[in-house]
Amino acid sequence: MIQIDEKIYFYLLFIIPVMVVIFILLQIWKKSAQKKFADLPLLKRLTPTKSIFKSTLKLIVVLLGLTLLIIGLVNPKIGTKLETVKREGVDIVFAVDVSKSMLAEDIAPNRLEKAKRLVSEIINQLGSDRIGIIAYAGQAYPQLPITTDYGAAKMFLQGMNTEMLSSQGTAIDQAIDLASTYYDDDEQTNRVLFIISDGEDHSEGSTSNAVENAVDQGIIIYTIGVGKEKGAPIPIKINGVVESLKKDIQGEVVITKLNQSVLENIAEDGNGEYIDGTNTDDAVSYIKEQLNKMDKTEFEAKQFAEYKDQFQWFLGGGLLLLFLDIFILERKTKWLQKLNLFNEKEVE
Repeated sequence: MIQIDEKIYFYLLFIIPVMVVIFILLQIWKKSAQKKFADLPLLKRLTPTKSIFKSTLKLIVVLLGLTLLIIGLVNPKIGTKLETVKREGVDIVFAVDVSKSMLAEDIAPNRLEKAKRLVSEIINQLGSDRIGIIAYAGQAYPQLPITTDYGAAKMFLQGMNTEMLSSQGTAIDQAIDLASTYYDDDEQTNRVLFIISDGEDHSEGSTSNAVENAVDQGIIIYTIGVGKEKGAPIPIKINGVVESLKKDIQGEVVITKLNQSVLENIAEDGNGEYIDGTNTDDAVSYIKEQLNKMDKTEFEAKQFAEYKDQFQWFLGGGLLLLFLDIFILERKTKWLQKLNLFNEKEVE
């Protein structure tokens, strides 16, 4: 397990591409100035010990050295001691809709990003609960099994997009069925499933059966609606630019709408509640309140208790490379010239 102390220093890495651009511009200027002074054969005779490749080698060494120094400033730590601790909490599974309709921008920036933000903010409010994540569209796919690693949960969450599942559509029943397999503790008193969606469901007939089976297993289902009932078109973007809007087989622009009634029915049958996800703060506050009311069950979890600093290795390596740069001269080294490693032998 790796822990980062000072992430802000990662911004210093922007120095690297700036230095590369400056170096390239400098080389172009040098060649232009040299051409004005003399032609290439004459320049080679005037500077026979000038190396063509040493300046590039020096730049690479300096950039590697700076990169290691910056990583050292970030101070990465490695977990060295794993402990088993006892916690009390609820098992929570988030089922996030990643179908194409979630690209609609009737709620900023779009429905999917809003859903991911909601889940992330809910995670921030949790104490010692265990969480799992499922992505679903035409089928359901496990993203993260039940865990107490909130950092990993957020990482998987941010990587979710509408291209991750090849089969399109919205099969809420499959998401519910898959979520039912996440709860591995038979003694867990509270099992909660949050379905974050715009309510489109292409499996309405079997969804009610899936909800009924989940309730029989003691799972409480909450639904969170993202989107607006008036709806919006689904943009098709290339490199972040809207190229067109999704159309049906008749060539008409598809308008996807929030189907609140579907989500309300699922929540009602699942002994939970429907939550409007439009206002993130209000939704998260209400969910926190509901979770705090639930009975907590004690369980064991493993976590790293001790971390060791690793900055010294990166600082040492960076300083060593910068020190070596001093001895890399921009002229040919005699013994290297004999080996002709850089193909620098003079042409007679």
